[in-house]
Amino acid sequence: MLHEIDGGIEWHGGHQVVRVEPWGADSVRVRAGLHRLRWDIPGALGERPGTDAKTGIEGGTARLANGEITAEVGDDGMLRFLRTSSQAELLAEQRAHFWWPGPRAYTSTGNGYYRIEQRFAAYEGERVFGLGQHTHGLFDQKGAVVDLVQRNAEVSIPFLVSSRGYGLLWNSPAVGRVELAGNGTRWVSDSARQIDYWVTAGPDPASVMANYADATGHAPMLPEWASGFWQCRLRYRTQDELMEVAREHRRRGLPLAVIVADFFHWTHLGDWRFDPLEWPDPAGMVRELREMGTELMVSVWPSVSPLSENFAEMQRRGLLVATEQGPPVHADWADKGVEGKVQVSFYDATNPEARAFVWDKVRRNYLDLGVRVWWLDGCEPEIKPGHQHNLHYSAGPGDEVANIYPAEHARGFYEGMRAAGEAEVVTLCRSAWAGSQRYGAALWSGDIPATFASLRTQIRAGLNVAMSGIPWWTTDIGGFHGGDQDSPEYRELLVRWFQYGVFCPLLRLHGFREPFVDRLHPQMTGGPNEVWSYGEEVYERLRDLLFLRERLRPYVMERMRAAHETGMPPMRPLFVDFPADERAWDVGDAFMFGPDLLVAPVAEYGAREREVYLPEGTRWRDPYSGDVLPGGAVARLPAPLERAPVLVREGASVPVAG
Repeated sequence: MLHEIDGGIEWHGGHQVVRVEPWGADSVRVRAGLHRLRWDIPGALGERPGTDAKTGIEGGTARLANGEITAEVGDDGMLRFLRTSSQAELLAEQRAHFWWPGPRAYTSTGNGYYRIEQRFAAYEGERVFGLGQHTHGLFDQKGAVVDLVQRNAEVSIPFLVSSRGYGLLWNSPAVGRVELAGNGTRWVSDSARQIDYWVTAGPDPASVMANYADATGHAPMLPEWASGFWQCRLRYRTQDELMEVAREHRRRGLPLAVIVADFFHWTHLGDWRFDPLEWPDPAGMVRELREMGTELMVSVWPSVSPLSENFAEMQRRGLLVATEQGPPVHADWADKGVEGKVQVSFYDATNPEARAFVWDKVRRNYLDLGVRVWWLDGCEPEIKPGHQHNLHYSAGPGDEVANIYPAEHARGFYEGMRAAGEAEVVTLCRSAWAGSQRYGAALWSGDIPATFASLRTQIRAGLNVAMSGIPWWTTDIGGFHGGDQDSPEYRELLVRWFQYGVFCPLLRLHGFREPFVDRLHPQMTGGPNEVWSYGEEVYERLRDLLFLRERLRPYVMERMRAAHETGMPPMRPLFVDFPADERAWDVGDAFMFGPDLLVAPVAEYGAREREVYLPEGTRWRDPYSGDVLPGGAVARLPAPLERAPVLVREGASVPVAG
């Protein structure tokens, strides 16, 4: 049965109910369930915006037209999504079988929860981008099976952009997967109560992404200081050690926007305060750094050790993630002053009271000392083993809501900072979900290997993050795990990675370098990782790159303004700027940095030139040679070790070569 409801359409068939509503410009939201629809399941969409949508039912088919998207619902409950202006099919549901099941399947997992499947048709030649950040190394994700679960270096943001001109948000934080197969697309939730997704249409990818930003939230304006160089290593053990590095930057005349106090600066996990024996005057440290033009970023983990001064109260008040069976223990981890590991818990970021508790500690112990930049490490959260079915959050069972955790964790810091009168909020997060961008969340690619293969993977991963609505992104320059300062191959990798990082939204050097030290956990650290740590030849190249970034900062901030206002990420695939160029859709090893720079990183050891496809419709200038190259063709460009190929759109003025 079909009928119109409050500007939308509802279909009932058997025990199923399907509701289709206009939800922002050129967009619709679909919810489906058994018996009834629920309103208490968290998601990424805000309040329903007003639209001029039109609905009608004729001849057994209901239609909802909202700008450039039209949703059709048949009397059998099957949905199709069309481009309104041409009536071309964008996406349509597909039955799994001619008899049973249909496009939606609910298999009971008990107590009103179901293994849910939602099926759509596959289309020849379709390309799919987005879906967060993954280590599979794919650019076009059509043909892939992608887990919908948060893990270190695997970030689930269930939003995709299709070459057919639509975007789809699977508005469910449930654990599951999406199968982008040649015979159909299937979204799966392992255990949930209903289907919820949002579809938008646009004439080009930029319009689709703008609609997504409107629906899930725009990133704040990046503070100007955050566009500079961030220095980090595993780890600075004391205040003196960190300050010596900052002062050395000043002595050498090197720019330094941010320096990081990493893990174990605390007394115990979950105390959320400096160890006074190693960091005796953090307020004075922050003041001196700020006089240098440098911000201190502090690592804040969501885990709580049983040795923490806060553990007993948080357990008593129910502020830790609960377990269905057994004590609230979620991982084993090293803690300060303890040999071996302790059994730690995670605070429940989906609980507003727990977020307020953690922020109060952070405010008293860090913000009141002047710290205002936050590194939210391990915020997947990093449970061991990674099974959510035994966890129960304030927002619901782990299987149904777990993927929202990193967004809610960032939300606590964003709301806390704003309540404290701080207008500029930046949190560096190891995980994210749909909507994380509205909380000032900058994503980085996690604990990745220090290899050329890893660098190649990061280039594609970063472009898919951009297509997932996260404009602030970076990597550990040089990779996280490993890196021998004396290795010629590693030194070249570091230079090539730095050349790439200069054109990432955020520029950050970090890593767990050799030689590793792990005799006692409180001393766990790694080798030096400063720009001068790799020999004079490498230092001179990295120094030049630091000043290149300084020249680019006004351009970077213009791009960040666009990201804030329109949802357009600074780093993006070529096809975003050149959607009519069919060949641009296949390029995953080069990218646009804003509208005027085409960046082609070198990610092969020993390479001193590389081929680059130049999109048609404009010409491209080599800022070093002055040569002007035609678009619509592949160019072979020089790539000496001192620079990677970067081209400027003809007519633009960007100070790449000084």
